[in-house]
Amino acid sequence: MKKYNQENYSRYKQDVKSSQPKNKYWLDYNRDELIAKFLPLAENLARKFSTADQASGIQDISDLIQYGSIGLVNAVDKIIWKTIFEADDPEKRLKSFLAKRIKGAIRRNVDANRGSMRIPEHKLNEIRKSSPDDEKAKAMFFNSILGSIDEPDKQGMVLEIPDEKPLLDNSKLNKYLMDLLHKHLNPKEVDVIRMSYGLDCDKKSATEIANHLGIKGTSSYVRVSQLKKQAIDKLKDRASYSQLIDSL
Repeated sequence: MKKYNQENYSRYKQDVKSSQPKNKYWLDYNRDELIAKFLPLAENLARKFSTADQASGIQDISDLIQYGSIGLVNAVDKIIWKTIFEADDPEKRLKSFLAKRIKGAIRRNVDANRGSMRIPEHKLNEIRKSSPDDEKAKAMFFNSILGSIDEPDKQGMVLEIPDEKPLLDNSKLNKYLMDLLHKHLNPKEVDVIRMSYGLDCDKKSATEIANHLGIKGTSSYVRVSQLKKQAIDKLKDRASYSQLIDSL
């Protein structure tokens, strides 16, 4: 876990404890009391998220708790009590409603503040919900990550990155991908992937990559495409699912 201000956290815990409603049933809480009551739920859910560099960048647990608390406040303002009371167990439905929105707020804020790469939220949710043995989930991870690098803008134009700056310079996710490449691929495959997607250099065409690797012939670009597919398939086969989930 990253270091955070322990004094501020202790003060926060004391404030939460002292603000808890006393001698009242949850149905009798006003808005502020309801928020205070479920602040421990927001912290509990925040602690289920990874604080590894690959997952949250420079953000620490106090940031995740803050995101969860904001999500809780917004969720309380959107409660439809008629729907809550229609359930066989209204309290369980209320907690489920709040928990879903707390987790969503944490995920959105982590994704927004982690780095420059973006994966669609629905794709992230599909990956998170998949089982550890789901090969399709690993394929989805790499397709989303590598595909997002070439994501066109709304006008259909691929975003241009100045030559003097690497595509994912100083990106935690970029570092994570490069670590995976070196761990699971041979040097030639690493070069093909990093130059194809501009991971730590300017993006290069298949012909330029072939020249760099010394691949000769009129169909050298075809061999580069084969190496690229081979490398990505190898990552899907060898990368640990738990590593992929931690990065999210």
